[in-house]
Amino acid sequence: MAASASPSIDNLERTWRSLVDLCADLSEDEWKRPTGCPGWSVQDHVSHLIDYESRALGRPGPDGEARPYPHTKNALGEGNEIGVEHRRGRSGGEVLAELRDVTAARSAQLGALTADDLAAETVTPVGPAVVADMLRLRVMDTWSHEQDIRRAVGRPGHESGPAVEESVTYLAQFLPAVVGKRAGLPDGAVVAFEIGDVHRGAIEMVDGRARPVDAGAAADVAAPTVRLTMPASTFGALVGGRSDAPDDVVVDGDTELGRRIVGVLAFLP
Repeated sequence: MAASASPSIDNLERTWRSLVDLCADLSEDEWKRPTGCPGWSVQDHVSHLIDYESRALGRPGPDGEARPYPHTKNALGEGNEIGVEHRRGRSGGEVLAELRDVTAARSAQLGALTADDLAAETVTPVGPAVVADMLRLRVMDTWSHEQDIRRAVGRPGHESGPAVEESVTYLAQFLPAVVGKRAGLPDGAVVAFEIGDVHRGAIEMVDGRARPVDAGAAADVAAPTVRLTMPASTFGALVGGRSDAPDDVVVDGDTELGRRIVGVLAFLP
C-alpha cells in the first residue's frame, strides 16, 4: 500500500489497527474494567476515540450538553463526556463494531488529503494550528488511550515503532517548559531522558530558563545531573496524570531531583 500524504496518517492507521486487534477478544468484563483515567472504563476510552473520529467525518454527534463530572477538570473534559456517556449502555462488541466502521471511513477520508489540505488552518484543543499538526495530536491521543486500555487489561504492547516515536516526540516537546517551571532545576542542571527505544533527549537550565540540548549533542550527554529512563508507555501514563502509571522509572544521578521531576510530569489536560 502506497504511503499517504503524511506520516501521521500512516501512524494513525497503525494505531487504529493495533487498537482493534487489542480489543477484538476482550471479554465484557474487560470492556467494563476501570482504567487509570479517572471515571473511564476500557469501553469509555474506545467510545471517546470513536466520538472524535466520527465528528471529524462530519457525522452528527449525540445529543447532550456538557456538564461537570467528579473526574472532569475543564470544559474539554466535560465535552468529551457526551460521546462517552452516549455509548455506556452498549456492549463492548457493539462499540468495537463502531470503531471498525468509523476508522475505515476515516482512513478513506484522510487518504484523500493533499498537501494543501494538510497545510490548511484548523482549530485544535491546544489552539489554532494546521491540519498536519492536528493529525500529530491525534496520533498521540489515540496511542495514549490504547496504552490506558493495555494497562487495565494486562496486555502490554505497541511500545515501539513509528506511531510510538511520533507520540513520544510530540509529548517530549513540552518537557523543557514543564520541567523548568515545576521541578525547580538549578542553573547548570542537565536532565537527560531515555524513553523506551524511541526518544533520547536532554534539557539544560541556563540563566533561569530550561531549554532543550541540541539534538546532536543530547546523545553525547555522558554525565547529566540526572538521567531518567523509562518505557514509552510509562512516559505516556505520567504526562497524562494516570493513577496507574507504573513505578518503573530508573533514576541515575541526583535521585531527589529525579523523583521531583517524575512527580511533576503530568501536564495533559
